[in-house]
Amino acid sequence: MFKELYNKTIKLAGHKRSKSILGFISFIESFIFPIPPDVLIIPMTIARKHEWLRIALIATIGSVLGACLGYFIGYVFFNEIGLKIFEIYGVDDASFLKDKVSSEGGVIAWITLLAIAGFSPVPFKLLTITSGFIHFNIFYFIIISILTRGSRFFLVAFLIGNFGPAMQKILEKKLLKFSIIASIIIIVFAYFIYKFLNNFIN
Repeated sequence: MFKELYNKTIKLAGHKRSKSILGFISFIESFIFPIPPDVLIIPMTIARKHEWLRIALIATIGSVLGACLGYFIGYVFFNEIGLKIFEIYGVDDASFLKDKVSSEGGVIAWITLLAIAGFSPVPFKLLTITSGFIHFNIFYFIIISILTRGSRFFLVAFLIGNFGPAMQKILEKKLLKFSIIASIIIIVFAYFIYKFLNNFIN
């Protein structure tokens, strides 16, 4: 099923309203849709290299707005909607996470998970919904979502827009390894932002 959905999503990259479709796909991917926006970003950027910046911006805005909706679902409708989305991805329960995030170490651990999920192939939607469910700080949540999703989409669009199909093959083969390295960098960055904001607020 996912393979068929993947192929249909790629075909949408050639649609005359592909930018609107990209925004929509980026939006719903953050809380339910299984196919990442990169599937559209790559062919769209190859076809319109000079528009790589706009393409990345649309994907980022759509993704962050979708993440906020995922947060809201987890915060208000976790039992009614969130659990059903979790079941689609084979996750039965997330209630045990509430206690684990109550301490400072738990907050930092959750920031780490968000950073990994935002930049890597790990299902971001599960983290957005759970962030709302555990009442994770919404300010930190939005900042981390912007940093990780923005970094990922802008980097992919920049590389494809400037280096073309050759970079596409490299990204497709090395995306996981590349994502892990980039996630580590972003995690360190997010940690320092958290410590700075925490000291500033207190």
